[in-house]
Amino acid sequence: MSDIIKQLKERKSTRSFTSAQIPPDVLDEILECAFAAPTAGCQQLYTILNITDQQKKDALAISCDNQPFIAKAPLVLIFLADCRRWLDGYELAGLKAPAPREADLLLACADAIIAAQNAAVAADSFGIGSCYIGDVWEQKETVTELLGLDKYVFPAAMLVFGYPTAQQESRAKPKRFAKNFIVQENSYHRLSESEQRALFASQGSNLDTDVAPFGKRKYMSDFACEMRRSVAEYLKEFGDASISQN
Repeated sequence: MSDIIKQLKERKSTRSFTSAQIPPDVLDEILECAFAAPTAGCQQLYTILNITDQQKKDALAISCDNQPFIAKAPLVLIFLADCRRWLDGYELAGLKAPAPREADLLLACADAIIAAQNAAVAADSFGIGSCYIGDVWEQKETVTELLGLDKYVFPAAMLVFGYPTAQQESRAKPKRFAKNFIVQENSYHRLSESEQRALFASQGSNLDTDVAPFGKRKYMSDFACEMRRSVAEYLKEFGDASISQN
């Protein structure tokens, strides 16, 4: 097994960091790896915010479901799906381009998240742990105000980085579903009841006792409902072509 394959299989989220800081040259390498990620038409439809202001870190930790480890992380990067930069470029080049729509946003989100994953993998190669924070979607309005985001700029992903504590290094990685339930061939099919039971059993869960509580805690939680509301409101405004793009 190659070192890269081993690293990808063993990487897990890190939520507790030592006090060690990330050297500038290592940060540069992490960012360069993010830039090297696949990108639609080589456009790099993202902007990366390096949050160095401690007050902003503190505010993000509070707004993102009160998770103190965010404020303590040596490195906080927010990957923004950026539809504004190219739009401004088109205008300066004399091209009368239409305002971005939902499909443009999805493309930019894909670009941003692929770059984020490259950064996570690069960091892991230096022994630096990371954790994705999805609450920036839930708190889209708060994050927009805190970071001064443009209408055509969306917080696609936030990653916090740092050297993991011994407890985090020894923590077992959560088990994934078995391959035969995730990989289908040529066309999609819904899983039967027996397949669903086997699916969750392959992860170490019981469909009858574990899935409903998980759904209430995640899919039907207050934060999930707020995330749907926040993103829906944003998409409504984003897709309104009658609103000025300036």
